[in-house]
Amino acid sequence: MKKSLTVFILLAVVYLTGCSEEKVKPPVKSINLSEAPSQESWNSTITFTDSGKIQAIVTTGHIRIFTTGAYTLLDSSVQVDFHDEKEVKTTTLTSKWAKVDDRTKDIYAFRDVKVVNDSGMVLETEMLMWRNSDGKIVSDKFVKIDTKEEQIEGYGFESDQALRNYKIFKVTLVTVSTKLD
Repeated sequence: MKKSLTVFILLAVVYLTGCSEEKVKPPVKSINLSEAPSQESWNSTITFTDSGKIQAIVTTGHIRIFTTGAYTLLDSSVQVDFHDEKEVKTTTLTSKWAKVDDRTKDIYAFRDVKVVNDSGMVLETEMLMWRNSDGKIVSDKFVKIDTKEEQIEGYGFESDQALRNYKIFKVTLVTVSTKLD
């Protein structure tokens, strides 16, 4: 009898605790819509033009447009093809991700940034900006430039977008190739 009374009390306790009105709810993460992108796109291409002429063509795996901050994030394998005044591709920039200022149309490229021009010159850095207003490529970070004739390293950089006229502000290394005939 004692055993069945103990079982009855145990079952009653289990039953009564299971009938409570309070239910466990999973935590809900609040979303601030002002911080969310207004548009998203995958495997996209953006074309920058001036007076109907192509200046640059941007290709990326993922785009997020934030209208409240007036910027666009390109966060998956970015490639930018720069064109001259005759709309001929002169330079290609690649990076892990980039940010476009939607007001100025300046492009900021980040992580493993590499710029290659049509003559084979290669610029490598971790961050640079393409300034839309004058078509200049600039960086205040460490840069490395490789050409057929030389290798230059230093800090701070400015160039036209074709990488033809460039300067490094604080040169740390210059190596010149010499051909033996």
